[in-house]
Amino acid sequence: MKVLWILPYLPWPTSSGGKTRQYHLLRSLSARGHRITLLVQSKQALDVQARQALEPLLERLIVLPRRPLRHPKTLAAALCAPWPLLATVNGLAPALSQRFDELLQEHWDVVQIEHSYSFQPYAKLLRSHEQPFVLTEHNLESSLGGATYGRFPRWAWPLVKWDQWRCRRWERQVFDQAQRVVAVTTADAGRMQQLTHTPVDVVVNGVDCQSFAAVQPTLQSRRILFVGNYEYAPNIDAVEWLLQDIAPLLWERQPEARLAIAGYALPTEWAQRWPDARIEWHGFVAELPALQRQCAAFVAPLRHGGGSKLKVLEALAAGLPLVSTGQGVSGLDIVSPEHYLAAESAQAMAEALDQLLNSPQQAEQIGEAGRHYVRHNHDWESAAIALEQVYHRACSDAADGEAVCV
Repeated sequence: MKVLWILPYLPWPTSSGGKTRQYHLLRSLSARGHRITLLVQSKQALDVQARQALEPLLERLIVLPRRPLRHPKTLAAALCAPWPLLATVNGLAPALSQRFDELLQEHWDVVQIEHSYSFQPYAKLLRSHEQPFVLTEHNLESSLGGATYGRFPRWAWPLVKWDQWRCRRWERQVFDQAQRVVAVTTADAGRMQQLTHTPVDVVVNGVDCQSFAAVQPTLQSRRILFVGNYEYAPNIDAVEWLLQDIAPLLWERQPEARLAIAGYALPTEWAQRWPDARIEWHGFVAELPALQRQCAAFVAPLRHGGGSKLKVLEALAAGLPLVSTGQGVSGLDIVSPEHYLAAESAQAMAEALDQLLNSPQQAEQIGEAGRHYVRHNHDWESAAIALEQVYHRACSDAADGEAVCV
């Protein structure tokens, strides 16, 4: 198929769950023979490494810059526009709309747009060209505000409530205009289906299982790993809860336990805020298996978010025994204590981690059960095939009969 794929960020380096998903689906679909043009609006310039990683997968790579976050147009629209804040940040982009208009002069079997918040520059053009499109929504954005909005001062709450209302209204509008909507979990698909009559499909997140197959955790290391993208508020909340409330309770039981905090955009001030020598600050790790091998467990103290978490899938694929909240394993068909240890409070988190560190045999059994689950349910090749099937359904459902699957 000839596919026009639209993103609000460059999918390289794979420094977040969304970028990892995009890169591996592009790689898998390209290997299956699809001809993909990638149109990106990015706050980061296209560098040599990103070009070398992406261009071999694509027929064309088109990258346009996104204006700065504090641009006057963004600030004015955030207060006055009918779109939610995220849509404003990624919208009102005349050069992007013009380039998209030019691309729509061509025939496309599928136009795929990632995230409703990136949709504003394309809305009118898709209608005027009568171009069907598939929308992928990684999370139901209107339900994600807890970790972000909770940081706003009290005086800003009227604006927060207004933005949440704008977000819910915008989601309905975008979903209704799409030909098909793609969710990453069955639970999210059910919530999205309540907002729209547009069919909602599920394409799960995956893992490059082969990359993690050789990882053997060091269960005697007492090193516990967390990985996240810290431009995403739920990950910031998770680390703050881990270090402020969970770690002191764990250290009462396991004084030698170490916490390895890794991931993109790690705030530099955290090392000063939590100066304990038992906390290791790793930042973005390009070769994650090397760090996973040094660890005894993975912790996912997530209290907000949606979808399924790639960091958790990668930990499971590496055989790392997992302690997690229900939010941390959302969208995954795993059960406690077979595949992980469940905990919802700081006390329960500390007790579960203590249990794993004291019971290497149980930890190994849990780790291998998690690895088996991921290998059989979340490989990227299977996810790519599922997305390909969505494309075929979109083609056959096209009302005007012009989008014909090849």
